[in-house]
Amino acid sequence: MEYQPIIPPVDRELLKKELSDKFFLRPTNKADNRIYDITAHDAPNVMREIARLRELSYRAGGGATGMEMDMDAMDTMAKPYHQLIVWDPEHEQIVGGYRYLCCAEATFTEDGQPFITSAHLFHYSDYFIKDYLPYTVELGRAFVQPMYQSREMGVKSLYALDNIWDGLGAVFYHHPEVRYLIGKVTIYPDFDATSRDLIYAFLHRFHYDKKGLFRPYKPVDISVEGQELADELFIGDDPQLNYHILQRAVRTRGAVIPPMFSAYINLTQTLQFFGNAINDELSDVFETGIMVTIDEINEDKRLRYIGVYIEYIKQLLTEKRREKAERRRKARLEKEAAEEVAAKIKKGTR
Repeated sequence: MEYQPIIPPVDRELLKKELSDKFFLRPTNKADNRIYDITAHDAPNVMREIARLRELSYRAGGGATGMEMDMDAMDTMAKPYHQLIVWDPEHEQIVGGYRYLCCAEATFTEDGQPFITSAHLFHYSDYFIKDYLPYTVELGRAFVQPMYQSREMGVKSLYALDNIWDGLGAVFYHHPEVRYLIGKVTIYPDFDATSRDLIYAFLHRFHYDKKGLFRPYKPVDISVEGQELADELFIGDDPQLNYHILQRAVRTRGAVIPPMFSAYINLTQTLQFFGNAINDELSDVFETGIMVTIDEINEDKRLRYIGVYIEYIKQLLTEKRREKAERRRKARLEKEAAEEVAAKIKKGTR
């Protein structure tokens, strides 16, 4: 693939102007960053910077569109995907983000499939479309920009992915109708093939969807050698024990489990896996279809990403009530003072 030159960074002043309080969602739990929720229509300059950073990040990983920036119809259509981003006010940088769509708003193609990011790779069953899709949020295009993938940024790098999940916790809170999260998790082509097979074998053994909710059009199968190795390594039916076995096996091959896989595997005990496909729109990266049931997120994660946000909202409401009470008190005092002055003037004219 011949890559086009990536567009230059968008002017910081334009970004700060568009990142107004109207689109502010919450502060992050760690690293003193701020989370915003925008669309391309709300903040076109921020969208360009997101698209620039996505392309930059994916090229660094080994998969990208090859265009000057990564922006498509999902970002710009009439009812576009929302862009959930982490903003570092100290360095005036977008740390990373996700795009998401509440699928109750999804439109449909002529063949009855939902017009969502993953639909060109996965076929959705009628059962899923009827009983799951209206209560589902789809996530896509996750990224952490290269500047925050180095140790030089300290805690800003350490908590970059965690900050993004802070934002997702707020999204779940504001959309109580959402019960499920679906998305794709990426492995780049240069990742060790045997380690990739082991990850896929682990997911198939412990998290495979048995309802046939959706499946890849062109599935990527595990190699015979990879499956044989997985059969030798994995024991019993304890996912947590076997996840540690998987971690060790991948490390011995000089690789590590991609962070997004680890994030989802540790998010819930009931993660569902739907197979793997090759994404020809992003330099043939490997994509894994997954689903999370929101009510079955592990309690520690629920408290960390949703519970803390609920406390933040309560604090905001308390402050607003206090400010309202203070305004009423001042108005009452001003009224009483005005009445006292009026009474003195009236008395003096007698």
